[in-house]
Amino acid sequence: MSRIGNRIITIPEGVTVSVDNNTVTVKGPKGELSQVLLKDIEMKIDGNEITLTRKNENAKAMHGTMNAILTNMIKGVKDGYEKDLEIIGVGYRFNVQGKQLVINAGYSHPVKMEIPEGLTVTSSSNTEITVKGIDKVLVGEFAANIRKVRKPEPYKGKGIRYKDEHVRRKEGKKAA
Repeated sequence: MSRIGNRIITIPEGVTVSVDNNTVTVKGPKGELSQVLLKDIEMKIDGNEITLTRKNENAKAMHGTMNAILTNMIKGVKDGYEKDLEIIGVGYRFNVQGKQLVINAGYSHPVKMEIPEGLTVTSSSNTEITVKGIDKVLVGEFAANIRKVRKPEPYKGKGIRYKDEHVRRKEGKKAA
């Protein structure tokens, strides 16, 4: 029994959800998202509540997944998602140039990344950036790709990390 799949999703004010030919479209003040309804999952909209049911036992694994996807879509078009990243190290910095993010992370060359469509990257300083968007998957994936450029290392703590991330530090070599 999927407890997450059986949750009733409430549609907040200002958000509209529609199903057309097995495609769910969610429109809100921040934008519009669409997703193909997973196989053997049925969706019913009653007023401002959505319930998902599965047609057979084969869809058991995807029941909770579809519920979580819909919940994330509704939250995204209403409030949006954001991830804060910071870079720590001497000479390490972020630079947003139009639709491109330039990262100086101690390599012999600056790393340039194209900002995907639907995302905005703002920098509060040259060591902190915020990735914002309505699609939770896209925001998380782009933030993870930025972090991959230079992961935080455990000895000095240098690298790119999320704002709330705690990096476990290791002790260096012991003198004999």
